[in-house]
Amino acid sequence: MEIERPRIARKRVALLGLGVLLAVFLALGQWQVERRAWKHALIARVEAHLAADPVAAPGPAAWPRIGEADAYRRLRVSGRFRHDLETCTQAVTVRGPGCWVMTPLHTQQGWWLLVNRGFVDPSQRDPSTRTQGQVEGTIELTGLLRLSEPKGGFLRDNDPRVGRWTSRDVAVIAAARGLPPGDVAPYFVDAAESVAGGPVAGLTVLRVRDSHLAYALTWFGLAALTAFGAVLVLRRTG
Repeated sequence: MEIERPRIARKRVALLGLGVLLAVFLALGQWQVERRAWKHALIARVEAHLAADPVAAPGPAAWPRIGEADAYRRLRVSGRFRHDLETCTQAVTVRGPGCWVMTPLHTQQGWWLLVNRGFVDPSQRDPSTRTQGQVEGTIELTGLLRLSEPKGGFLRDNDPRVGRWTSRDVAVIAAARGLPPGDVAPYFVDAAESVAGGPVAGLTVLRVRDSHLAYALTWFGLAALTAFGAVLVLRRTG
């Protein structure tokens, strides 16, 4: 009897451990199922935005309500660029490494909007190399609404003091360029069309990765193996 007690205790510990693993694997599998449903809703929403006609860029009254559901809406806006206040943020595209040219647009309604005019390679980072593309006067453009990127990018934070910009953080860029607080849209716009001699627009990546089903099957498969292991432990008599 004394010999059996340690054996029973070990079996109970093994079953407890397997039970915990089973619960974890099932929870992770269910989480991936929920993420898959969320991702499909996101894809459907983006496709609907891209198929719709452009609407006026949201002004100050709408800014508090701007959120994830607005990403990739097609917008139209008019105003004047301030090319002297542009910011180049790090970019890696199908055309190679370079930067996005983020230029403040003073809208005809009196507020400011950062516009990603497009991509330039390192040889064109200096604005003096692309003066032909520095459009003057009032212009009208269309593009996609993009949410600010406040957490930096490429595993590094933005550092305005040294001119290091790894993400398109609207608030930080606006502050660094001296734009009036409270008058800058909390989003930016990816321009849809390029200007001759200027940055290459239209490079927005719209592919949304959807691997959640594979992940869910992996977690549920591990849960099944864990349950099988528990059955083997229960059947052990020796």
